[in-house]
Amino acid sequence: MLINLTPLKKYPDFRNLFLGQFVSFFGSMISYVAVPYQVYHLTKDNWYVGALGIVQLIPVLVFGIIGGAIADRLNRRRLILYSEVIMCLTVLGLALNSLQESPSILLIFILVAILQGVLGFHRPAMEAMTQKIVSAEDYASIGVLGSFRYSVSAIAGPSLAGLVIAQFGISAAYFFDVITFMIALYFLFKIRFNETPEKSDVDGIEQVKQGLRFAVSKPELIGTYVIDIVAMVFAFPVALFPALSESFGGAKSAGILFSSMAVGALVMTVFSGWTAKIKVHGRMVVISAVMWAFFICVVGFTNSLWSCFLFLALAGAADMLSGLYRQVIWNHTVPNEMRGRLSGIEMISYMSGPLLGNARAGWVASKYSVSLSLWSGGLICFAAVILTAFFLPKFWRYTGK
Repeated sequence: MLINLTPLKKYPDFRNLFLGQFVSFFGSMISYVAVPYQVYHLTKDNWYVGALGIVQLIPVLVFGIIGGAIADRLNRRRLILYSEVIMCLTVLGLALNSLQESPSILLIFILVAILQGVLGFHRPAMEAMTQKIVSAEDYASIGVLGSFRYSVSAIAGPSLAGLVIAQFGISAAYFFDVITFMIALYFLFKIRFNETPEKSDVDGIEQVKQGLRFAVSKPELIGTYVIDIVAMVFAFPVALFPALSESFGGAKSAGILFSSMAVGALVMTVFSGWTAKIKVHGRMVVISAVMWAFFICVVGFTNSLWSCFLFLALAGAADMLSGLYRQVIWNHTVPNEMRGRLSGIEMISYMSGPLLGNARAGWVASKYSVSLSLWSGGLICFAAVILTAFFLPKFWRYTGK
């Protein structure tokens, strides 16, 4: 029933990649709180916080595809290293901007867009290299470990961010993230895997087209993309956390809210041993997304920090379950020579949804109320997920066989 740690012992390169990304992501979760909290503090407007999602969306759409194709053509280890360095320097820019007497909102938006663009190269390269350094029989286990890494970082990072911001200010949070990038680079340099994908006679544009054609030809892949996008677009609540935290006590409450969904995800991850026995992967993705929609809807009717935390945690557990089965479907369906390109498409599906969702949530909250933004989004999400399953019956029945 408990999480399987065997891959960390079995694959030294995976262990170094895992530890490096663990530290890096932990630091990134500090900035994940600091950026929207700073923007809300400077503007006092939910729409500006939601607009961060729009600014991040364009780099995701452009570089998710391009970065995936490049990850299938260049040295993946080197691509990850370069990406980490650039992201480190970008966060340093956010830190230096925050030290100014009047921090530039425009510069914050520009630097956040750069971070998102670099991630379009980093994430596909990491996913493709992971698939190469780990055997297929351990894909489910590394999926759980990835969720564990995410959950722990997404709990501890925002919680620490709330304390750091409250005690030392926004700048300290950014500088903390810079330090974690440096530690992550140490682990990445220890990775010995250094394979460059075989040269292809097909040019980059045609490779991108091949990846898109492959994705469209697989109903099980289309299902994972569509379900994730509709779930996040209509029910992603993170843009509303700064405003909620103001009513619950400030920066420390913000840390609790930003970590809430990850708490549920972590609990689900730790007790995820049973998931390997479930073979109806498509069906589990749909059921999990329906549960996510329900819990987000309930959050809209809560009126205390801890009741809000509880239902956000339950939503996070449902989202983690969906993500686990989506990862299994991707690893079993996509050949490694196309993994970079498909990872880019996957990244677009699971990142564009939250970014658009933040924009939607912020806009509705600014026009009406935070509560209405939450419960109306949950209801629409519920209906959209059910319709998606109805129109993609092959995805609903997918078992990985």
